[in-house]
Amino acid sequence: MPEVHQSRLPASDSRLADAEMSRVLGTTPFRMVLDSSGAGIAHWKHDPLHDVVQPMTHHVIMAYNGTVQRMERRSGRSIVTGTFRPGVVIIIPEGSSSRWDIPKPVDVVQLYLPHASLERVVDEANIATPVDLLERTAQPDPVTSRLLLSAADCLVGNEALDTLFRQQLIDLLATRLLTAHTGSPTTIQPIKGGLAPKTLLRAVERLRSDSDADVSLAALAAEAALSRFHFCRAFKESTGLSPHAWLRQHRLDQAMNMLRDTDVSVMSVAATLGYTSQTAFAASFRKLTGETPSDWRRRMR
Repeated sequence: MPEVHQSRLPASDSRLADAEMSRVLGTTPFRMVLDSSGAGIAHWKHDPLHDVVQPMTHHVIMAYNGTVQRMERRSGRSIVTGTFRPGVVIIIPEGSSSRWDIPKPVDVVQLYLPHASLERVVDEANIATPVDLLERTAQPDPVTSRLLLSAADCLVGNEALDTLFRQQLIDLLATRLLTAHTGSPTTIQPIKGGLAPKTLLRAVERLRSDSDADVSLAALAAEAALSRFHFCRAFKESTGLSPHAWLRQHRLDQAMNMLRDTDVSVMSVAATLGYTSQTAFAASFRKLTGETPSDWRRRMR
């Protein structure tokens, strides 16, 4: 694998990474979400590319979702060719610069990951491996590819659910990168034991709250006096579900109760449960049940 020039750049907002990609790709993201940590996830659909990507302020990880094609990446005198296809990943380490030649249209999902996020996971998981990511060009990695591509379909228009999903996904991806794409890959030991009963009760009460309680992964972990890494795994050990999956099921149960036991409109159910629109709620409900809210209500009565 040829070396690419890297320089450690100061952390900055992921919009800078997005701006560079917008310049190179000549378009705007099909979808873009930003996290308070500075991480971002973007879904791009763009034309063939023949241009230089300037040094990035974040690590950029891409999962390909388009037509199989050969591509070329140049870094100084080094030339790497690869085949874009589902199941491969591309990694542009922070501070790297290279020219890309991609002859056909491209459909990719990208993660913009601040180096600080990697360092946090390293500290929380007690990992001894170096945190410098390797450059990857069309590297087979179906696990990372599947995780990243899931982001394109799992943002449902509900702030609490979307925030939890995004934060869990970023931590999962950071963990995967550390175990598979550094100079010294490591194995992370599984967490044994769940949350103490009182700690679990407080977490569940926060997730169930109908108020404006902060249900981000950071807030849940802080209340439990644990790191995000350890809280998420201990919560799943205790409940069988991740915090995001637990909250998604809870919101579905609430929706079903309201649809079955009251005459409030579907729009009111959506608003009560924090969805940005009736359309977003209906799409999420149908994905989980196979039916629209209205069809489910008629069947249950």
